[in-house]
Amino acid sequence: MASSSECRDMKNDGPDDAFRYLIVRPERGGIWDLIKYSLWGDLESGLRFLESSDQGVVGGEEADHRWVILVSIVARKILHLFSKPMEFTGHVVDFFLNLISQNGSLFGLFYNLLHGEVVIPKRGTETFISIVGQIDERVDLYHSKKLVEDLHNSASGEGIRKVELDDLATMDLCMMASKLAYENEEVVRNVVVHHWKMHFVDFYNCWDDYQKEKSIQVFLLCDKPKDANLILISFRGTEPFDADDWSTDFDYSWYEIPKLGKVHMGFLEALGLGNREDTATFRYHLQKKSIKHTYSDAVQVKSSNLDSHSEGSAGISNKGVPPEKVEMTAYYMVREKLKSLLEEHNNAKYIVTGHSLGGALAILFPIVLELHEETNLIRKLFGVYTFGQPRVGNRQLGRFMEAHLNHPVPRYFRVVYCNDLVPRLPYDDKTFLYKHFGVCLYYDSCFNEKRMDEEPNKNYFGLRHLIPEHLTAVWELIRSLIMGYILGPEYKEGWFSICFRVLGLAMPGIAAHCPTNYVNSVRLGKSRFIQMSTY
Repeated sequence: MASSSECRDMKNDGPDDAFRYLIVRPERGGIWDLIKYSLWGDLESGLRFLESSDQGVVGGEEADHRWVILVSIVARKILHLFSKPMEFTGHVVDFFLNLISQNGSLFGLFYNLLHGEVVIPKRGTETFISIVGQIDERVDLYHSKKLVEDLHNSASGEGIRKVELDDLATMDLCMMASKLAYENEEVVRNVVVHHWKMHFVDFYNCWDDYQKEKSIQVFLLCDKPKDANLILISFRGTEPFDADDWSTDFDYSWYEIPKLGKVHMGFLEALGLGNREDTATFRYHLQKKSIKHTYSDAVQVKSSNLDSHSEGSAGISNKGVPPEKVEMTAYYMVREKLKSLLEEHNNAKYIVTGHSLGGALAILFPIVLELHEETNLIRKLFGVYTFGQPRVGNRQLGRFMEAHLNHPVPRYFRVVYCNDLVPRLPYDDKTFLYKHFGVCLYYDSCFNEKRMDEEPNKNYFGLRHLIPEHLTAVWELIRSLIMGYILGPEYKEGWFSICFRVLGLAMPGIAAHCPTNYVNSVRLGKSRFIQMSTY
């Protein structure tokens, strides 16, 4: 447990160790403030939406990045306004889709209704499929089938060498695991055990203290129950009708960690590494000494900081974290489980993966492990694959990651499909802080792959790209109607997926974010060899 002297030390760090932050708070200003800030650049009105560790940060940000902050404010205000309707719509849509699928078809539903034999879907069962799963019904591995067989038939520590020689199979496994993370625990268990013939470890519903709910999901698997060669961690991404998830993607708030860089605050909160309502919690979790403590200790730090008046927490009442929630955050739960798995499987290595928001959490997880000096865990890291991942920090964070995770060979690969909106968030320009890093594997709408530092049209919004984006959406709709006939039933898209493509005619960047595009990119993209970790 952290002592009171540790708490005082945290507050008395010198300026070189200062933890700075900027929080964009859409709820604190009104429409008139928004109009004055946007049309006339009224900085006083802009200040109403911003909270910072020091005035210098606020003044510079609101003046230099006014339009980007405005996009964040407007998008999050709209999402907050429609959060309940979106949630209700999501529940109705996924129930209706499961009602149709579990009764065979729309015709089968009417037939069963007439005969009094309607199958009613039950949430949380292995037959209740998510909206993402309804859009893309594929569950079986493609390139990875032989990979799994090789892992099963290899002695402990030997199978991982075969993974390194076949990164296309690794990508297929990671993408399918990223898509599977959208499902409930029973579906995940069924697919891992019965379809992939692998060992299901656990599924976690993790606590987000800022959102005050279990909004983060992650599952773990091994290639086999004993003497495993490979462990995989998959974080769930942005759910289509979850306004909080989309709001996190559009959030511009950041927290700066000395010698590491600026990190997206919403993603830190999703991992359970702080709460913007008390910024002192970030400071505790994101310093090296926190490796010695658990989440429970951070609660004590929070209480002590508030009692002794921490500037960053002034005026905020201490409601604490519910005792039953303190050990249920994503970073700590996964870290502790990973440690026990690596002790059980001495020669195993692990991969972290995720789509969308899940991709952001996937890359932040090893970054924080490195910050906490979890040397053994970092040594066992085989690689990180993300798909449609938003930006997570600034250029300094990228240099830190490159030095520790991509040396001497790349271990972080970021897959981007064509006009996907999410990898272009938060906004980036020559002076802006959010930057991508790692190896970018970019696929165009014909699934041609290019290896680059940054995807084309890195900020999405712009008149120059408007017409090409909509023309590409038309081509993607046509492609979805003919792929099944040309490439076989594996690539045939169902009616709901085609409806989603029609939506893409109006919002190309949203439809392009669909996991279907990423599965097809991995499976239809040209083959290549990329050297992975050998240590």
